[in-house]
Amino acid sequence: MDILLIPGLWLDASSWSEVTPHLEKAGHRVEPLTMPGLGEPGSDVGIADWVAAVVERIDARQAPVVLVGHSGGGNVAWGAADARPDRVARVVFVDTTPPPTGFGISEFEVVDGVVPFPGWDSFDEPDVHDLDAETRARTAPLTKSVPARVPTDAIELSDARRFSIPVTMLMGELDRPALEERLAEWGPFEAEFRAIDDVEVVKLGSGHWPQFSMPVRLAEQIRAAVER
Repeated sequence: MDILLIPGLWLDASSWSEVTPHLEKAGHRVEPLTMPGLGEPGSDVGIADWVAAVVERIDARQAPVVLVGHSGGGNVAWGAADARPDRVARVVFVDTTPPPTGFGISEFEVVDGVVPFPGWDSFDEPDVHDLDAETRARTAPLTKSVPARVPTDAIELSDARRFSIPVTMLMGELDRPALEERLAEWGPFEAEFRAIDDVEVVKLGSGHWPQFSMPVRLAEQIRAAVER
């Protein structure tokens, strides 16, 4: 199976470097992606450009693909699935949820037209509890600024066929009941989730960046989703 790995904010293709070999060893064709405008001062790239970049990689293949999106990359994956619902075999969300149309990723401080990585210490403890000092020191230099529009632009979705694409949600600390309880407070996000025909929820037992803290387990769960 062709698998496209979409990183979240501040990260590029290298963030998947400990995950990719395990998927390739299982016989899958894997392409980790770097989104346009990453680390480029003054870039006017927005979320639609990130979605278009993934759609381009989908169109470059003859066979259907599996899209894996971490964090904000989940918005990108869902946007690409909406654009090519007949070409996507499954969407795997890594510690994030399918966004409803009209919503952005989040809001972070904009500095000189970009959103710089705020540092590991800026995140809540549940998100980073499994990133030890060595991992934080090793991975922080891998981060790059994000164009200011990417986190705040609203994702635009229009094709209801996206709901027929099987979805796997690999959640850090939430099993399905806990996820559903949280989504019940998020209005349109719950409606988007409920509209999907086939959703599998797997608790990883990680923080928000399992590609750094438990890459082997993450790869195993992506593989299980792909081969489901």
